[in-house]
Amino acid sequence: MAIFVHAGLVPPERCKRLPGSGVDLSRFSVAPFRVREHDAPVFLLVARLLWDKGVGEFAKAARMVRRHYPNAQFQLLGFLDVDNPSAVPRAQVHEWEAEGLLTYLGPTDDVRPFLAAADCVVLPSYREGVPRTLLEAAAMGRPVITTDAPGCRDTVVHGQTGLMCRVADADDLASQMLAWSALPVTERHAQGQRGRKRVEAEFDERLVIQAYVQVVQQLAASLNK
Repeated sequence: MAIFVHAGLVPPERCKRLPGSGVDLSRFSVAPFRVREHDAPVFLLVARLLWDKGVGEFAKAARMVRRHYPNAQFQLLGFLDVDNPSAVPRAQVHEWEAEGLLTYLGPTDDVRPFLAAADCVVLPSYREGVPRTLLEAAAMGRPVITTDAPGCRDTVVHGQTGLMCRVADADDLASQMLAWSALPVTERHAQGQRGRKRVEAEFDERLVIQAYVQVVQQLAASLNK
């Protein structure tokens, strides 16, 4: 919106920024955390496997985190072999798996079971709209770790519903993942609860739909005058 206004394409008084496409809060309901050892958290990245989604930083950070938490798990969920110059080669993913660094879960049409099985959802993307996967994770009561980048930063309140790291910085991502891993279980769960409440207040898809309906109604009223 700022780009459009700055370029003079639309006056600011005629602009309103929507919170992405929103999320279906009934479909993505809060899921209880799995019972596991404190030093064995499960980090999940959900995305098309592209370098600019931060997949490489996730793998590098996983290597650093496991030096302190050898029982931590790191999972990738999403499409491989994407027709995109930024696609992560399948051979690279197999190499990470062979190293025992992370697990590739494949693609899916339903992310909910995987979100429910994770403790923290990570998306170190370089730039997004408003990443739906993080909204869905928060809706299910999962803390998120993402980058301080356009779109991504909208999905988290640092220190309250998750954490933010610098863009394209595996060291900082690892630092944030370590900081999150050191949190008491009660605070991990509290972050998830606060994330759910924030999604309910700001990202419910009904709010987005209603915003569109209001604009259509206003346009229709102006045409009928």
